[in-house]
Amino acid sequence: MRRVCVFAVGLFYAALPLACAQDAKKDPDQIGARDVSKGVNFYSIEKEMAIGKQMSEAIERQAKLVGDKGISEYVARLGQNLARHSDSKIPLTIKVIEGDDPNAVTLPGGYIYVNTGLIRTSDTESELAAALAHEIGHVAARHGTRQATQSQIGQVAAIPLLFVGGGWLGLCARGAGALVLPISYLGTVRGFESEADMLGLQYLYKSGYDPLGMVDIFEKILSFDVRKHGKIIAKLGSTHPESDDRLSNVQKNIQTMLKARPEYVVNTSDFDNMKVRLLALDWVPKPVPPEEPKRPTLLREGDRLVASKKTVPQTDPRASQIKEAYTTR
Repeated sequence: MRRVCVFAVGLFYAALPLACAQDAKKDPDQIGARDVSKGVNFYSIEKEMAIGKQMSEAIERQAKLVGDKGISEYVARLGQNLARHSDSKIPLTIKVIEGDDPNAVTLPGGYIYVNTGLIRTSDTESELAAALAHEIGHVAARHGTRQATQSQIGQVAAIPLLFVGGGWLGLCARGAGALVLPISYLGTVRGFESEADMLGLQYLYKSGYDPLGMVDIFEKILSFDVRKHGKIIAKLGSTHPESDDRLSNVQKNIQTMLKARPEYVVNTSDFDNMKVRLLALDWVPKPVPPEEPKRPTLLREGDRLVASKKTVPQTDPRASQIKEAYTTR
């Protein structure tokens, strides 16, 4: 079952700018027949996939994979559907991990890890698809190894292969540590992020989803980022374009790159069912820790006598016998 969003065809959609026709990266009709990963890259695709596999093993030793197959299979299926309408030449491996922040981690070689927090933040399938499409944009453009190559050229040895930014990870989990990165490096990463936004938007659109889903999820993620890190840190240490610019760029690309359609997929029953499963997973009762064994009670002289007085009235003829028995050593 589908719910669709119908839009009127605006006049600004009638003619796309000439620049879009000249730049293959800005033409969704050329998806699959273009190379969006052009650039200096010291790593072959085979080497990139091998490195990504090693990094994925390291992540899975630390992170907790979601055990509910219904959730993990749904997210993987959604990602693979987007990948079929992308430029990626690298097969994708998509998994869901436990995490409260609305993040996703993209590794070289097509490995994508989606936090449960990102799924909870998404209110529609088009929003979750938009976040995944952004990550697939990183994979298609091979931003991970291209960034690593530039790091080697610039002799920035402290920067790991896992590109800072990491899709939504850098957006929500970078902290003040990003302030020590070189300005030129931050500029490179921000350029990659902008490109992933643009490519992801096209993949979202080509897969039939409402492109405004990317605007909606961006607003939620960026709002979370500001609440968590504050506006100053969010601006100074950001490996992503500034919030306002990013949102306006996405909206501009929707108007200039995408031809209007009579309807878009906004949500599906599969998404709703998956969210129910996630909610049920959240409500699984945690095991109650076992009660501590009762410690032995120590009795002092006279304790038994006092206890006996509570149950045996003094008028009872046995009272004197009880007193004598408890006080005689």
